[in-house]
Amino acid sequence: MDFILSRDRGRLPARDFDPPIGHRPAARVLLVDDHPVVRQGIKQILTDAFESIEVGEASDAGSALSAIRTSVWSVVVLDISMPDISGLDVLRDLRREQPDLPILILSMHPAEQFARRAIDSGASAYLTKHSDPRELVRVVQTLVDHGAYPDSQAEAGLPGVQPPTAARQPHEELSDREYQVLRMIALGKTVSQIASEIQLSVKTVSTYRARVLEKMNMRTTAELMRYAIVNHLVD
Repeated sequence: MDFILSRDRGRLPARDFDPPIGHRPAARVLLVDDHPVVRQGIKQILTDAFESIEVGEASDAGSALSAIRTSVWSVVVLDISMPDISGLDVLRDLRREQPDLPILILSMHPAEQFARRAIDSGASAYLTKHSDPRELVRVVQTLVDHGAYPDSQAEAGLPGVQPPTAARQPHEELSDREYQVLRMIALGKTVSQIASEIQLSVKTVSTYRARVLEKMNMRTTAELMRYAIVNHLVD
């Protein structure tokens, strides 16, 4: 199972970890993903599993915010890679609008790359798109029923999870934008390419690169690339 659990939304009894499907109150789930095929697949999984469910769809940050302002949702399933804005930024915007709304991050990225950052930004749970569809149903059902996922599992050595007393790794001290630049550098992109992709000036990206080097106590791009690969920060 490649998922991570929130620690700040209350502990659930162990017996609630795997709730049975069926004979439950109607659920309203908002899917936020820029790929129509992905949304359709997730929608099919959920409608097949739940006896009573309404599934809404949003393809970008603007439509997602509009949807939660105009309708009541049980759960939001949010992709972390969005075309117009980082999924983490969307997550924070949704959290400001609806502090108690359960939000599941469903991402193509392994847990060790973004899970801790997503949880720190307010996600209720993190699940990868490589997961078994039954796991998706189980997480969504638990969030619908309780608004939280059992945090007792967070200390059980799940991918990307550090024990509460563990020292933070250097990349965890980076801002979201700095972390984004680090990952793009590790993928071999030049400063100019990064600037073009994230729509910032070359000077601004160079500043982010310098901050990353300073915070991580490194001197060269090669050191950053080696660190990112060793710590599985890139695919």
